[in-house]
Amino acid sequence: MGSIIILDHISFSVQTSDIIRNISYRFRERKVTVLVGPSGGGKSTLLKLAAGLLIPSSGSVYFWERDIALMNRKENLNFRKSSAFVFQDSALWANQSLYQSLELPLKLHFPDMQRKDRDLRIREILSRVGYKRELSIRPSELSMGEQKLIACARAMLCHPNLYFLDELTESLDDLSDQRLVNIIKSFKQEYKTIILVSHEFKVIKELADYVVVIAGGRFIQEFPIEDIQSNSDLIERLGGVDMTD
Repeated sequence: MGSIIILDHISFSVQTSDIIRNISYRFRERKVTVLVGPSGGGKSTLLKLAAGLLIPSSGSVYFWERDIALMNRKENLNFRKSSAFVFQDSALWANQSLYQSLELPLKLHFPDMQRKDRDLRIREILSRVGYKRELSIRPSELSMGEQKLIACARAMLCHPNLYFLDELTESLDDLSDQRLVNIIKSFKQEYKTIILVSHEFKVIKELADYVVVIAGGRFIQEFPIEDIQSNSDLIERLGGVDMTD
């Protein structure tokens, strides 16, 4: 099994503040890796660096051994097409309809796709995630759970093999939470690679193959999920994990 994303001694600073400090790690293809640790420890920043949304202050991030920062436009478009990022706040366009938000990735990555085919793809994905309301409305008219469903649907439209998910189930009711967990389970069953930030033990237990602890902007330790499930003492070392099950 290869390493799909490689972090090579990456650091990231904002002005004089060090957010990520010299982290090296290899994310395995077709596995679910969950980043955990205390709030403010750098998990979400690390996820954005791994996805190429931020450029490290030093070090390099590789996608299949190609430095993301050095990709040309075609290579970068192919990387974006084969991967997807779901933001913690969903990041839907406030001044656009839901349909427009969903249509954009298809227009970008499949410029020759006909409108009827885009519409069919959108409807198929929405059916899969269980969203049933109108698409002419704007994100402000949705609940937090519905916004997360739309953001997840948008990520799925180009059928990527790599997902970056930032606190996908945070602040949701139990029904919405479980619906999204089931969607991620379906990704796992399809052998997608998933890199996920979460503080929920339920999510970790149901989805993770590997758990990586990040604290103070540093890589602390990696645990296979079998160690987490068999040794309760390790939970205390994870930090920032909600043990509610």
